[in-house]
Amino acid sequence: MAVITFANTKGGAGKTTAALLLTTELLHRNYRVCVIDADPQRWFSKWYEGAALMPRLSIETYVSAPTIQKIVHERRSQWDFVIIDLPGLQSPLLASAVGLSDHVIVPIQGSSMDAQGGAQVLDLLRYLDRKAGIRIPYSVVLSRVNPAITTRSMQAVKRLLSEQDIRVFDTPIAERAAFREMFDMHRPLRKLDNAQTPGSEKAILNAQAFADEVLSHVDVGAAAAPAYAARRDLQTLDTAA
Repeated sequence: MAVITFANTKGGAGKTTAALLLTTELLHRNYRVCVIDADPQRWFSKWYEGAALMPRLSIETYVSAPTIQKIVHERRSQWDFVIIDLPGLQSPLLASAVGLSDHVIVPIQGSSMDAQGGAQVLDLLRYLDRKAGIRIPYSVVLSRVNPAITTRSMQAVKRLLSEQDIRVFDTPIAERAAFREMFDMHRPLRKLDNAQTPGSEKAILNAQAFADEVLSHVDVGAAAAPAYAARRDLQTLDTAA
């Protein structure tokens, strides 16, 4: 079982879209997934509430820094994946969720503001490594990328990440109408009407490649951390946030 957290302290970075794409791809591959929707706007939960019944998917909402530890530990043994979708702000919840994660994914658009929001998450990860010896694997995924052109802003973000030796997924998440349609229609990507959703086939290939790359960096069969309190002091994490 693996805990994967999507984090960026700037709103609108594409966290929920990335989390939904990964979740629906995992469901398509017959994994059992629990999503912790920690965003007060509850975009993931609203999508789920309007969707058809999905027996292998569970949603947890209204979590906080004090409660997320208990929720994750309870779900570890019941689900193949726990996906955490964090709000776009810096808070004690960020540190708590990161500390519970097997992998942190930081979605970043091609803008300086997104890069700054992502940098706050990366700074926290480095702080935990430097001060507490807590080394949590992480990656950046470029989101809402124009599939036709690479803007100067995107080039600058890529260059900045490369200079800091930060791992960036080879597969970006493109800006596609099908990804917006998922939320509007309350359906997984593969359940959209191809005739009414231009580019849906390319969107499916994009989501599939993204999920493949995530799985290549996450040890699905790894045992969960035996005890959060033993490895990671929650007060230390909250202070770091």
